[in-house]
Amino acid sequence: MKPAPFLSAAFAILSLAACAPQADISQPARPVAVDYLLVDKSDRTLWVYAGGEVVRTYPGLQFGDAMYGHKQFEGDERTPEGRYTIDTRNPNSSFHLSLRVSYPNAADRAFAEMQGMDPGGDIFLHGQPNGMAAGRMQGDWTDGCIAFTNAEIEELYALVADGTVIDIRQ
Repeated sequence: MKPAPFLSAAFAILSLAACAPQADISQPARPVAVDYLLVDKSDRTLWVYAGGEVVRTYPGLQFGDAMYGHKQFEGDERTPEGRYTIDTRNPNSSFHLSLRVSYPNAADRAFAEMQGMDPGGDIFLHGQPNGMAAGRMQGDWTDGCIAFTNAEIEELYALVADGTVIDIRQ
């Protein structure tokens, strides 16, 4: 019995595929080179960019108790707005893991100084309080930081290098 023409063609393709070079599965996939972060406070979302393309989105962010407006002074419980960088990381954070935002910048310091105030600092992207089993605390609860679930901050911590630009907008 003569094989059907489509079976002969399929056999020929499979034979050629067997001769093709195989992927090197011993090498792990390269991580994405994240180069930009965008936080929209009103949408409660962070978008992660690599080469101009969104590669990850984190919705449901939590902010300072006073969510609206730009952070100006120590203790105002606002999350800063503007362009900053991720300038260091803390694997021993009180909030799982954390990435520090370079607030205050020169303009933030100058404004606070003109008002005779301290601009504050230590603004982080971080997880939930240590000891919390899973999920999120309710509402906006930070002192101006941006909070994620612990699983989200673990992923973000691995993706984002120090020096990455972050824009935070209302």
